[in-house]
Amino acid sequence: MYKIGEFSKITGLTVKTLRYYDEENIIKPSYRNEENGYRYYSQDDFKKSQLICVLRNFEFSIAEIKDVIENFQNEDDLSYFLEEKKKIIEEKMRREKELLKNIDLYIKPEGKEVNWMNYKVEIKSIEAVLVASIRFKGKYSDVGNYIGKIYKAVKGNASGSPLNCYYDDEFKEEADIELCVPISKMIKSDAVTVRELPKINAICVTHKGSYENLNKAYKAIFDYAKENGLECGLPSREIYEKGPGMIFKGNPNNYITHVIVPIKI
Repeated sequence: MYKIGEFSKITGLTVKTLRYYDEENIIKPSYRNEENGYRYYSQDDFKKSQLICVLRNFEFSIAEIKDVIENFQNEDDLSYFLEEKKKIIEEKMRREKELLKNIDLYIKPEGKEVNWMNYKVEIKSIEAVLVASIRFKGKYSDVGNYIGKIYKAVKGNASGSPLNCYYDDEFKEEADIELCVPISKMIKSDAVTVRELPKINAICVTHKGSYENLNKAYKAIFDYAKENGLECGLPSREIYEKGPGMIFKGNPNNYITHVIVPIKI
């Protein structure tokens, strides 16, 4: 058995770190003297410490290390955890590259989308429309997981641009969303809900540009409502007249989205 100081020297982990790992149930000493509280570590503890050092070298977080330790059975398992960590790093790199690209749009004026559009705000009567829909709770980006299912269900009966109905009156990480595709006739399918979106009076604007800037369209609508003493209702709708394809995103500056917010009567 090794005293904590000895164990620190042979593992390269500071005493402070070993005490912290003890508190976090990452590596607990095999024996603790109840009289003086001294910690003693075994050969098995040393093997576990070697695994922890490998994970630390690959920048596993404390939560990730705990997860590995709790599920680690034998040496073969390590490759699976490292493969998963690799995918996490690759996804992080992808997101950071996208972030750098967006930063460049602000650094280089020639590539920058216009910050504020001169929206034409209108009050319109929106006619009822028959749709096939899937309602779910999730991230706004999750819409892509469902659009193919709807088009598969409606087959050749789609008759307009897809749209989303949003049932929350605020921005949410887990939003209440109904993805809809207008259809020309009633269909039967267990995969989708077929219903009629009701006729509404609404404040409407058309946004040209990336979805990241749709907040500006909503600001124009809410400002108009306040100036004219109107009360906005739910669900709001976004009709995607022109957007990304099923495979290629294309130029987001050319996307066309109609934003529709109902008026409470």
